Amino acid sequence: MTRWLAALAATLLALLPLPALAAVTMTFWSRDFDGNYFPHAFFTLRGVPDAGGPPIDANYGFTARSVTPALLFGNVGGKVEAAKRGYMEGSHVRFAIVLTDEQYQRVLALVRGWDQKTGNSTYNLGKRNCVHFVREAALIAGLSADFPKLMKKPGSFMKAVEAANTGRVRVIEMKGKDYLATLPPIQGVAPVDVPEGTPGTMPAGGKKKER
Repeated sequence: MTRWLAALAATLLALLPLPALAAVTMTFWSRDFDGNYFPHAFFTLRGVPDAGGPPIDANYGFTARSVTPALLFGNVGGKVEAAKRGYMEGSHVRFAIVLTDEQYQRVLALVRGWDQKTGNSTYNLGKRNCVHFVREAALIAGLSADFPKLMKKPGSFMKAVEAANTGRVRVIEMKGKDYLATLPPIQGVAPVDVPEGTPGTMPAGGKKKER
């Protein structure tokens, strides 16, 4: 009887629809002012689309092409940039959400739409900065992200989005270095090719000396 029940259970389980084997997770990060870098917000994409294809492992943020006083007076050139590993290690991981394939494709369209090679890369400190960029990504993921008073405050904006979407996002709140150490290695690719850098690097004369 026990064997019969076990066989029946196995048969019934085999008939149930299987969950998706993989999906792309979008994780939101921020970096506070620390004397060497101005505040910044960005997101990572990691996983495999449900439709298949190579593993994805990339990060994207929007920043000014150069940090100069011109930022205070209006539009300047911007760029979509991938943060270097060391920069990510010094950043803060906030929360994550799993994307549908449709949302994932829309996020890639967002990246291309703000990239200097394929879209409008105008940067404006008050109207089109790194927080505006990640806000658009959050809205694509279906999150509540309408906090107009926090659009110049990456860390505060992330905390507000996290609090407004309780139960919808996976809260992480870890230092970048610690979080990266938890990720299993994958041979991932970047679906949109952008340059690597250290966003918001302060001019040499204003940098805090690193020890």
